[in-house]
Amino acid sequence: MQEYLNSVENFIVVGDRVLIKPRDMETRTQSGLVLPATVKEKEDIHSGYVVKTGPGYPIPSNEVDEAWKDTDETKYIGMQAQKSDLAIFLKDQTHEIEFENEKYLICPHAAILLLIRDDVAL
Repeated sequence: MQEYLNSVENFIVVGDRVLIKPRDMETRTQSGLVLPATVKEKEDIHSGYVVKTGPGYPIPSNEVDEAWKDTDETKYIGMQAQKSDLAIFLKDQTHEIEFENEKYLICPHAAILLLIRDDVAL
């Protein structure tokens, strides 16, 4: 039997959802005090890197239904999030999963407040 879940690359994210790898939550205060991840996890806003995105928001077709037309085609409005973007998002709207001892978050695109992308042309 073939192994299907051998890589995150095999994941298919559906709809308007984004797969995010959370950033390390341990931080240091200005005075040098190290705050453990458990303190930061209680905050409402988190950040992480986009691993994969779904196709976007499904939209209805405006075409007239004809018996001879293929009606299985779904159209989507694309999303702004792209792979490797740093996303700032609302933690309470995400769902946590664990795969190969790594934590990932499934986040609806609407819960993302800000995206930071390295290759933005001004």
